[in-house]
Amino acid sequence: MPAHYFRSLTGKNRSTQADRHLGFSLTFVAGATNAGGFLAVKQYTSHMSGVISAIADQTALGDAPLVVAGAGSLISFVLGAAGSAMLVNWGRRRRLHSQYALPLLVEALLLLCFGLMGSHLALWDTLFVPATVVLLCFIMGLQNAMITKLSGAEIRTTHMTGIVTDIGIELGKLFYWNSSRLGADAPFVLANRAKLRIHGAMLTSFLIGGVAGAMGFKHIGYASTVPLAGVLIVLAIVPVLDDLRAGVYRLER
Repeated sequence: MPAHYFRSLTGKNRSTQADRHLGFSLTFVAGATNAGGFLAVKQYTSHMSGVISAIADQTALGDAPLVVAGAGSLISFVLGAAGSAMLVNWGRRRRLHSQYALPLLVEALLLLCFGLMGSHLALWDTLFVPATVVLLCFIMGLQNAMITKLSGAEIRTTHMTGIVTDIGIELGKLFYWNSSRLGADAPFVLANRAKLRIHGAMLTSFLIGGVAGAMGFKHIGYASTVPLAGVLIVLAIVPVLDDLRAGVYRLER
C-alpha cells in the first residue's frame, strides 16, 4: 500500500488527488527551505518578484554589485526551472515512470550536500552567501517547474502570492450577498469551497514548513535540510526503482 501511494504521487500516471497531495508535501518543503535559507543568508529565495524589484531598485541607485547579485539569483532560478523541464521531457520521451521524480531526486541531492557541507562552507563567508543564494534559487526553480508541468500549471509550491489571491477571491464570493431584488436573471455568485479548502491547506502547509525550517535552522543549523532531502527521496524513490527494475535508464544514441 505505501509503495502504491508513493507511486501515485510522483509516477507518470496522474490523478487530481495525487497532484494535490504532492503539492502539499512540496509546499511544506519549499516553506522550510525558504525560511531556513533566510536565517542562513538573510534572503528569501523561493519567489522572484522581490528579486526583480530589488534589481530595479539597485539599478536606479547605481549599486552594481547588488544588481549582479540579484541577476545571479534570477538566472539561477531560471536555470533550475529549465533543468527541471529538461529532465521531465527526457523522461517523457522514454515514457519513464520517474519522469517527475527525477527533478525531486536532484533537489534532494542538492539539499543533502548543502546540509552536510554548509557548516564547513560557511567559514568562507565571502563566497558562501552568494553561492548559497544561487543554490537555493536553483532548487526552488527546479521544484516549481516540476510541479507546474505535472499539474498543468494549476499548482505552484514555492510562492504564495497566487494562492493568497485565489483565497481572497473565493472569500469575496463566499461572503457576497446575492440580493433577490435584482431578479432571477442576475448571475448568482457562488464560492468554490473545494478550491478554498485546497488553497487554504497549501497556505497552511507552507506556513508550517516555514516554522519548521526556521526552528530547525535555529536549533540544528545547516543539517536541518537533511530531513527535507529525506522527504524528497521518499516521495521520488518508488517510480525510480520501478524504472531501474525495468532497465529503462539509458542515453540516446
